[in-house]
Amino acid sequence: MQRMSIYGVSFDMVGKQPIVLLKTATGSTFLPIWIGHAEAGAILAKLQGTETPRPMTHDLLRTMVDELSAEVVRITVTELREGTFYALITLRREGAEIEVDSRPSDAIALAVRVDAPIFAADDVIAENGIEFAEQAAETEDTVEKFKEFLDQVSPDDFAES
Repeated sequence: MQRMSIYGVSFDMVGKQPIVLLKTATGSTFLPIWIGHAEAGAILAKLQGTETPRPMTHDLLRTMVDELSAEVVRITVTELREGTFYALITLRREGAEIEVDSRPSDAIALAVRVDAPIFAADDVIAENGIEFAEQAAETEDTVEKFKEFLDQVSPDDFAES
């Protein structure tokens, strides 16, 4: 497993679908995960510090975890199967860890609300990650190359054959 950070949320130019971009904590490998519009909004709202008058679904989930005296230990993107990413939310309650199956988008939306670390399985990164050779992945050149990539890619490009 490798620790990941949220690099941002973008849209693929082909299908206009939101993509959450995860980046390896060490290195310059990006993992694009296509997500729904609602989940993209939930992730962006929290990242941008937007407050809502009523709890959103992922805020409700955070409150439920808290009320059950549990904590989110980590979320892990575990696999890509038949074009769909899978994830686990690992909770700890009374010293025991519980793993809950989740869509990566929901797991990430929860992780940003509870400040939980995000991980991805090594094989998921190896098979689906996009490596940029530049050492400083934050450079304008790298961002431009990534935008060019997003302009040409679709979710079908990541479907297993």
